Amino acid sequence: MGKGGALSEGVIKNIILSYTYVAIWIFLSFTVIVYNKYILDKKMYDWPFPISLTMIHMSFCSTLAFLLIKVFKFVEPVSMSRDTYLRSVVPIGALYSLSLWLSNSAYIYLSVSFIQMLKALMPVAVYSIGVLFKKEGFKSETMVNMLSISFGVAIAAYGEARFDVWGVILQLGAVAFEATRLVMIQILLTSKGITLNPITSLYYVAPCCLAFLFIPWIVVEFPILRDTSSFHFDYLIFGTNSFCAFALNLAVFLLVGKTSALTMNVAGVVKDWLLIAFSWSVIKDTVTPINLFGYGIAFLGVAYYNHAKLQALKAKDAQKTAQQVDEETGRLLEEREGNEGGRKNEPHD
Repeated sequence: MGKGGALSEGVIKNIILSYTYVAIWIFLSFTVIVYNKYILDKKMYDWPFPISLTMIHMSFCSTLAFLLIKVFKFVEPVSMSRDTYLRSVVPIGALYSLSLWLSNSAYIYLSVSFIQMLKALMPVAVYSIGVLFKKEGFKSETMVNMLSISFGVAIAAYGEARFDVWGVILQLGAVAFEATRLVMIQILLTSKGITLNPITSLYYVAPCCLAFLFIPWIVVEFPILRDTSSFHFDYLIFGTNSFCAFALNLAVFLLVGKTSALTMNVAGVVKDWLLIAFSWSVIKDTVTPINLFGYGIAFLGVAYYNHAKLQALKAKDAQKTAQQVDEETGRLLEEREGNEGGRKNEPHD
């Protein structure tokens, strides 16, 4: 085998590596969702304290992120002034804490399958908030697509056997806060040239999340936990659960770094369908045909949205490349004209 054989082996290795990262991310994302449901659901582990669970995750993630950045030097820290931290990172931390608190709370009231269906509204929320903050341009075609996703989710909700109004409000609130956080990252960090990967993001954001969650925790959950004398901290359950949550962030770092954000979106769709199947077959949640029909419509809308985003990115890259070529050609012509002018002005014998 010549160079072609070596190249094909390298390509095969990259493909296997990419699929391995995708499989690890799907597995960990799947595990964290099911594990959180197991801990919080009153019919399972019966520990319905979502703020406490989120605070345990944030404490664990903050500690490990600190070790990876400051001790093991696995990731380079981002240079950031105190003013930038207070103005940019702290608001994002506040939104993240609210998003995690509400999304974990929803597991107490809703099935895993229905939560995944409601999460299909994320592109709708991100686009709407992006338009509101003028980060996205309003397009009729995109809005029609957003309405089709919303219509699909509404049908899925109509067919939900275990519909709970409070649970739906919590999950929709979580989607709204998460979408606002994603838009704020663009406005407060990306626009200033600050890029945080999942590890540096945890290093800077997790401590503020912990601080923000402490306030509602003192009022809502601490009095109940204090009066529950039978409770003891299960290091195995909460330790493995927190480790899975951190490993998921590490997997995101590897997946986006080695593949692309679009690959993660596609992998996310596969994960959602797997979770719905698992929720129906193992947890024995009721998944109705109307559920699936509605989610199918929403799924097609999300798939089209991702496709349109990819085409827009390709067009932007092509335009950027063409502009660079034009600039390079202009520079070469100027140099050539300068050289020719120089020759003309040379003295002749």
